[in-house]
Amino acid sequence: MSDRPVAAWPGPDGEAPPVLVGMTPAAASGLNIMIIIGAVGLFAVADVFAKFLTHDTAPAQVVWVRYVAMLALGLVVAADRGRWVWRVRRPLLQGGRGLAVLMSGGLFILGLGPLPLPEATAVSFVTPIFVTMMAILFLHETVARRRWTALLIGLAGILVLLRPGGALFSTAVLFPLGSAFFGAAAIILTRRIGEEDAPATTLLCSALIGFVVLSATAPLWFAPMGPVALAAAAAMGLCYAVGQLLLVAAYGRGEASLLAPFSYAQVIFAALLAGLVFGWTPDGPGALGMGLVVLSGVYILHREGMLARLRFKGMSVRRARRRAAL
Repeated sequence: MSDRPVAAWPGPDGEAPPVLVGMTPAAASGLNIMIIIGAVGLFAVADVFAKFLTHDTAPAQVVWVRYVAMLALGLVVAADRGRWVWRVRRPLLQGGRGLAVLMSGGLFILGLGPLPLPEATAVSFVTPIFVTMMAILFLHETVARRRWTALLIGLAGILVLLRPGGALFSTAVLFPLGSAFFGAAAIILTRRIGEEDAPATTLLCSALIGFVVLSATAPLWFAPMGPVALAAAAAMGLCYAVGQLLLVAAYGRGEASLLAPFSYAQVIFAALLAGLVFGWTPDGPGALGMGLVVLSGVYILHREGMLARLRFKGMSVRRARRRAAL
């Protein structure tokens, strides 16, 4: 089993460097936690600009702008790490992962149009739930009582948030759910890649694949953007790129498994910004549903990270699970 944790995915808007638990032994400091919170805050701001752009700009064009920022980051990392970054040992898995990341980001942008920003963000943050389910099916991992309880709580939160038969329950919710599904698939593929390709290689491959695919289809959706849309696109790309750089800095200095649960602060930022910019206010069931999703995801990330750290210390999988009381 790979030591790459669920914690390697911070959410729908940013692809954190797939850092191995234990690559840096120092525990996450308060500064690193603040950096993570700042990063996901920037992702939430980028989502506000993205939602504004989806009114008059094709979703594929909005995603393409984000990939420009992501590719720029990948090239910066590649220039810093040297030519070995371009050595790809698992091209098929990298290709599948790149397409999964593209689908995850694209579906989330599609969901931003018809759905309120906080609900779309919260629904897409069920990624750890899908990861756990896929790990059981494809990686043959075992899940004990506490994580099953967290899974059920998260699923209950989704049902409370969407309220089948209510106003929010529509086909549009399939977009953020699909985003979470493909995000989970990307994590599973990352685990399958393991240590055969460097994290910087994985980051660069995903950026290149998404950029090339979208650029190849540009004649189908590209349209000139006015000054206001260009300014919004530039602001979105800048927030996205700076947020990614902050993630690189934080995950490079602290333990991914300890830092990743703080990515759920993005749901809080999304709610605050939606209230300020769009006048959105949550009702009781909506707030309860988002809270249950956040609680479930944070717990799953925490337990997964604890297990991964114990495995890194040399414990067997069975002993680590017993020690972590999974």
